Amino acid sequence: MGQAYSQLTLEERRKIERWRHARVSVDEIAKTLNRHRSTIFRELRRNYFLDPELPDVKGYFAVAAQTRSSNRRTQQQKLIKFPDLCRRIVEKIKIGWTPEQIANRMIFENIQPRVCQETIYRYIYSETGMEQELWWYLPLHRKSRLPRRARKKLPSKFHRDVSILFRPEAVAHRSQFGHWEGDLMLFKQHFGQGNVTSLVERVSRFTVLLRNSSKHTNPVMKKIASAIGSLPFIARRSITFDRGTEFVSWPHLQSEIGTQAWFCDPSAPWQKGTVENTNRRIRRWLPRQINLKAITDHELKMICDRLNQTPRKCLGWKTPAEVFKEKMLEQAERTR
Repeated sequence: MGQAYSQLTLEERRKIERWRHARVSVDEIAKTLNRHRSTIFRELRRNYFLDPELPDVKGYFAVAAQTRSSNRRTQQQKLIKFPDLCRRIVEKIKIGWTPEQIANRMIFENIQPRVCQETIYRYIYSETGMEQELWWYLPLHRKSRLPRRARKKLPSKFHRDVSILFRPEAVAHRSQFGHWEGDLMLFKQHFGQGNVTSLVERVSRFTVLLRNSSKHTNPVMKKIASAIGSLPFIARRSITFDRGTEFVSWPHLQSEIGTQAWFCDPSAPWQKGTVENTNRRIRRWLPRQINLKAITDHELKMICDRLNQTPRKCLGWKTPAEVFKEKMLEQAERTR
């Protein structure tokens, strides 16, 4: 993995100022500072000083650039942008609530605007938060925050043995029926935590859509188990997911209905391309901007039926419902 991006420092900006006055090229500046050339171009464009009242003073100046950058970052902070939200959060901190409790309670109450726990921690350890000594109200009373690398690394929720690298070739080549892909379709945050699980069988492209009230893993996985659990095992051999937190209770899926779970590599959703492609089709009727609460269960089923009853080129112009039925009958014949 590459290094995390860091903001340009005042010292770097002073060097840029000197070199620009000396007409050093952007590529040479980027190479010397070990920065991408786009970073330097962006810096020069965004922090170029130009004041109509001082027409003779224009160009790139390090101190002015540093001030502009700091002001932009301050304006982008939600807890400075929304003082009422900030006041409510500070009140909760002072009565002993942790940032995690505050952030998740706001989700539970569907408060808008809201912030995540990381934003609250950053505010606590910002200059403003330190002036209020908000750190004292935290459970461990740390006056300074531990660096990220010093924090305890939690073990992965996805065991190496369920990596897609170990998935059988029959699944990858679509030569065996009964292997699915699953994903979670999200919507605009201000509509709440409602979402839809999309499941697609890889051979037939048969689709199942399930409504969820939240991203919590236990109810999400229980709905999946309930939806496909009534199928014969040959029709629900495995499901491939990404590494979203909503799928961390995958062992229950295997223990309850015997369906194997496989997981894509981190940040590699293209490895479950069948469900990703299906999601793009579903977005015609369920765009991200829609309020899922306004969609009835009957309407959701109609969307699902429409997908399953539409001829597909990859199926020789058969519909997913037809192919799914054929495969089920074939498997039934073989087991007789």
